Amino acid sequence: MELKRKLVVAVTGASGSIYGIRLMRALVAHPVEVFFMVSSAGQGVMAHEIGKMDQPLERFLKNSGARFHKQAAVFEIDPEDLFAPIASGSFRHDGMVIAPCSMNTLAAIASGVTGNLIHRAADVCLKERRPLILLPRETPLSLIHLKNMYRLAKAGAILLPPCPGFYNRPQTIEDLVDSVVARVLDHLGLAHDLSKPWKGKGN
Repeated sequence: MELKRKLVVAVTGASGSIYGIRLMRALVAHPVEVFFMVSSAGQGVMAHEIGKMDQPLERFLKNSGARFHKQAAVFEIDPEDLFAPIASGSFRHDGMVIAPCSMNTLAAIASGVTGNLIHRAADVCLKERRPLILLPRETPLSLIHLKNMYRLAKAGAILLPPCPGFYNRPQTIEDLVDSVVARVLDHLGLAHDLSKPWKGKGN
């Protein structure tokens, strides 16, 4: 029997909001409470790439066919609400994912600047030694980007660039996205069937 988990998920203003939405679809299949945020820039990118979301995320996920565990719940939080529970280290949860993570967000977290709740929640994860998984979406990477990633890796964050694998011979964009989301779920310790693990050539 799966234990109920509490997780934080944020979408920021880099291309690739599909990763955050697909991750949410996968998470709600488990007994989880997800605290979900989208930055103002992330909202603009999401509207361009996926379409304007004119309904609560939980309803959107259900209408798009997501399977909800009976104990799953989604709580949408304003990223400007620095009085939200996840702003405090005393609020216990099981980790945070930023998918995608813009270079602006990456730089803020790396430098300890907490200009909004996304930055603050990530900062809390680092200081409380909780999992922080970042999906940095930029190319090519400047030396500044690389130094920020280095600082975050040294501080304990997991840098998981959304680089799809091709060994499972993906046929659709969804297959490519799933191969990345599968790695996020692996690091969160959640079971999934999004991709098959590599077992060696010929197996």
